[in-house]
Amino acid sequence: MAHQFFVTGIGTGIGKTLVAAILAKALNGDYWKPIQAGYENGTDSEWIRSKLSNTMIHPEVYKLKRAVSPHIAAREEATGISVQRIHERMPANNRNLIIEGPGGIMVPLNENEFVVDLIKALNIKVILVSRNYLGSINHSLLTAELCKQKKITVSGWVFNDQYLSYEQEIVSWSGLPRIASVPFTEDISSLFIEEQAGIIRDQLAAFL
Repeated sequence: MAHQFFVTGIGTGIGKTLVAAILAKALNGDYWKPIQAGYENGTDSEWIRSKLSNTMIHPEVYKLKRAVSPHIAAREEATGISVQRIHERMPANNRNLIIEGPGGIMVPLNENEFVVDLIKALNIKVILVSRNYLGSINHSLLTAELCKQKKITVSGWVFNDQYLSYEQEIVSWSGLPRIASVPFTEDISSLFIEEQAGIIRDQLAAFL
């Protein structure tokens, strides 16, 4: 049975792509980022490809030039993002799959739909990524609360960076379990990803 997860988080720049790479490696799964907003410095799919060998990278449905909210980037290119179109393009090869969303869970995709609506349409389990910074407790708990309100199935948290006491408090207050913690590193190498995948592989078993 194939396992599929949607990786979202509490905001932008929190390490979702790194966590997605670790999860894809741990599950020997495919990677798919259907919406890429900003590619001047390369896409997240290209970054994943540079770090992981023997991983199938599915092409983006929307590849937008500006690194801004997707609904704005799409508007500037005289196009529109359709949740239905993304749903229709979802890989159906019965392999483990990690899907990475843009930004946080309430990032707007068009005038009426947000990342949370994409998750609902795909009917897929979520892994939440949180990162330690001033305000991250608030952002983490708000994200968890919205998932509960929208009846989204959340497998748990992956914490990125050094958490000290933040981690257990967020787990306790949100009522969502910790899947794993990824330590801070200044060198995000293929070896680092492989090492973290080895650690998280056994921990993931309880959430499959």
